[in-house]
Amino acid sequence: ACSAFSQKSCEECLKNVSCLWCYTNNTCIDYPVRSILPSSSLCSLSNARWGVCWMNFEALIIAIAVVAGLILVSVTVCCCYCCYCRKRSRSRLDEEEEQLARKREERRLQSLQRKHERKLKHDEIRKKYGLLQDSDNPYSRFENE
Repeated sequence: ACSAFSQKSCEECLKNVSCLWCYTNNTCIDYPVRSILPSSSLCSLSNARWGVCWMNFEALIIAIAVVAGLILVSVTVCCCYCCYCRKRSRSRLDEEEEQLARKREERRLQSLQRKHERKLKHDEIRKKYGLLQDSDNPYSRFENE
């Protein structure tokens, strides 16, 4: 029982996790589990100690609230930042992919155009030297004179 540690010291009282030390009358009482915060009729929050003797209950609640708030804000910011970055990187990747596809198509068209120009030039040379075969009969035999 926590009342056995009354009139002793705060450290001895708080060795038991279920105990609450009140500095107003130096008593060790059972922590009111049914209510989250101890009522002011038991002990005021500024004089109540739980867990550690060097921090009052009021400061402990504020510190826990600040830490929880910081964690919540940081998780929210991280989630929003990650979602924004993913969306941005996806759109950037799509743009790069489109640009690469356009360049690839341009290169293919340029290659086909150069190929066609080479074919025309080769056909002119063949015609000049009489090497061009009839288009009606492409399988005719080449005859030397």
